[in-house]
Amino acid sequence: MYSYEKGDIVKGKVTGIEKYGFFVSVNDDVTGLIHISEISNGFVKNVSDYVDIDEIISAKVIDYDDINNKLRLSIKDINYRNSAKKRKGIVETKSGFSKLGEELEKWIELKEKEIDDKK
Repeated sequence: MYSYEKGDIVKGKVTGIEKYGFFVSVNDDVTGLIHISEISNGFVKNVSDYVDIDEIISAKVIDYDDINNKLRLSIKDINYRNSAKKRKGIVETKSGFSKLGEELEKWIELKEKEIDDKK
């Protein structure tokens, strides 16, 4: 059987993401939950901004239920990403929203015509 102590760092695969946190499979028998409150010291608006499904991460053990093989985990204050994979930010183009502004009137006219044709 497995034995985990508070403070142990474990590696696992993200298997599910919910509004309240995400699930990590540590091995075939042991799974864990990283609750939204254990993701960051700051405000977490969207859990999926921090991990992706199937991503391998590190997490710190907060508690271990050895009867059900369930871990309570945290990624606060640790470097939880094991790979060099970095999240890409949104890159603003030189034209910014100007292209949208150029096309908006045409799109509105097309939609109005489509609505009128259905009448």
